[in-house]
Amino acid sequence: MKSKILNKGPERTIALVFEKGDDVVPILEQFAKQHTLSASRFSAIGALRAAVLGYFDWERKDYDRITVNEQVEVLSLNGDITLDGDQPKVHAHVVLGRRDGSTIGGHVLQATVQPTLEVLLIESPGYLRKTCNRETGLALIDIDA
Repeated sequence: MKSKILNKGPERTIALVFEKGDDVVPILEQFAKQHTLSASRFSAIGALRAAVLGYFDWERKDYDRITVNEQVEVLSLNGDITLDGDQPKVHAHVVLGRRDGSTIGGHVLQATVQPTLEVLLIESPGYLRKTCNRETGLALIDIDA
C-alpha cells in the first residue's frame, strides 16, 4: 500500500492506494497506528479477489459470515477509524458488484485486493472513542467519551 498526504488541514486528507494481495483491514489499522490517527473516515472504490462480510445477528450479538470467493468490484466502501481503548479500530461497510451485475454487501470482516483499491481518508481534528455498548456487545462510537 502506498500513501500520500493531499491536504494538511484542518482535516488532513490522505490518499491510500492498495495493491494486489493487500488485506485491507489490518493494513488500515496499522497505517492508523503508525500515523497516530484517532478519528478518521474513508471511502474507496476498486476491486477484490475475495472478502468475508458480516451481517450482525441481533439475537446472537455476533456476525453471520458471508464468504465471497470471486472477483468483485468495490462499488462503495465507507467506514471510519476510531480508537477502541488505545488501539485504532476499522469499521467499514461495502457494496460489491458481481460479474452479472448483482450486488452483495455488509460489514467488512476481511477483504483481499485485486488489482487495486483507492481510498480517500480524512482525519478529523478532534477524536472519537469507541466504548463497549452493553446492549449490543459492540464497540460503538461514544461522542461523550
